[in-house]
Amino acid sequence: MSQFIKNIKPIWEEKTAPVVDFLYRLNITPNFLTICGLILIFIGSYFIYLNYLFIAGIFILFGNIFDALDGYLARKYNQTSTFGAFLDSVVDRYSDVVPIFALIYLYKDDDLFFLIGAVAIIGSFMTSYTRARCEGLGYECKIGAFERPERSIFLIIGLLSGLVFYSILLIAIGSNFTAFQRIFYFYKESSKL
Repeated sequence: MSQFIKNIKPIWEEKTAPVVDFLYRLNITPNFLTICGLILIFIGSYFIYLNYLFIAGIFILFGNIFDALDGYLARKYNQTSTFGAFLDSVVDRYSDVVPIFALIYLYKDDDLFFLIGAVAIIGSFMTSYTRARCEGLGYECKIGAFERPERSIFLIIGLLSGLVFYSILLIAIGSNFTAFQRIFYFYKESSKL
């Protein structure tokens, strides 16, 4: 996790603890929150398709809040599971890609936006894949300047402000930079053997 997220995570958990406690008392499971978050992301992506970017940003913001709450609920109340971790990772990939696909469709006549959107999708996948592959080979790989929370924040800011071109450009650059950080890290670590 990036330094930015490490710094705000304790504050986030302190502020959302009452919400998580309330959800637990209602018997809401982390997996239910994960699926609800995905549904909100899909609704937001549909609003992108309709060119209602501000409304899309609100739905995607709440989808990401649900995504953040599911992990905290699972950790705080010992509801973690192998399937939950798997489901969360899979849903994260959908949440990364579907809004950007919707934006690419919205700006389908803009060749530059299409290119940058495609690079952003590739970078988002490669950021996750490089970590998963590294860890699958027995190495811890939690480095990276531009992980999913940062990508989501820039997407939401872009949608709410109308500056989606710049937000997707930053996601394209930042996510691919992080993937290359991880490739270089794995090269150094695996060369030590």
